[in-house]
Amino acid sequence: MLVKKYSGDLVPFDESSLRRSLMRSGASELEVQTVYATIKDCLYDGISTKELYELAFKALKSKKNSYAARYSLKRALRQLGPEGFYFEKWVARLFQEDGYQAITGQTVQGHAVTHEIDVVALKGDEMLAMECKFRNDEDAKISVTTPMYFKSRVTDIMGISYPFFNQNKQFTDGWLVTNAYLTSDSIKFGEYYNMNLLSWDYPNGTSIKTRVDNTGEYPITCLTTLSTQDKAMLLKYQCICVKDLLKEPKVLDRLQIKADKKNQVLTEAEELINSPLSHE
Repeated sequence: MLVKKYSGDLVPFDESSLRRSLMRSGASELEVQTVYATIKDCLYDGISTKELYELAFKALKSKKNSYAARYSLKRALRQLGPEGFYFEKWVARLFQEDGYQAITGQTVQGHAVTHEIDVVALKGDEMLAMECKFRNDEDAKISVTTPMYFKSRVTDIMGISYPFFNQNKQFTDGWLVTNAYLTSDSIKFGEYYNMNLLSWDYPNGTSIKTRVDNTGEYPITCLTTLSTQDKAMLLKYQCICVKDLLKEPKVLDRLQIKADKKNQVLTEAEELINSPLSHE
């Protein structure tokens, strides 16, 4: 059986890949078996990846909202657009979870030209300049020209002291972060020059999807009990992550939703953050 990707390309259906993604939702093995059986009955040759996703999402949501929320992480990151402003905020939060101080939207003067730095992060003697490449397309890939360009930018700002976090510090390294995929040439270039690249599925073991499952830094856009309008409003009020909502649940009062709806949202948020994954 063939599956039609977002690009229009047809690829063989990968049963093991679908099962792995279902298991990452936090559902038990028995629940995953039930969900997969439900999906399998609806499959047909030429089914789109979007339709396949919707089938899985609906089946997981019928079991528990938080399963569908965790499963929807990739789509939720795309909903931090359309420009990527909130994606930069979320990347800062991801590194703050790892002990960094982080700020977004900074402009610095390099040796040759000025540069806009999406995220500046500091921990100990380490100060990082981050470039965030946000993509709306499901199968988008970052070509090799992007890490090439970013490497030259990092070179231009190295060796200069900048006044961040109440002290003068020099950048020690750069990170290129994307919610999309990296082409094989991008990875080869990054590995050859020892660059820090972070994408949806790279590096293996420390990719975005793995980091989020390990840290619980799920974007607020994951929650299935919120409407698109609700999510946009919460982002506007700087409620970027589900953890923000649990720390300040009163932010839901701004949405003018009923008490039972608030309880549903908070229940899903608590399950998503506090329920351990059943599978790695």
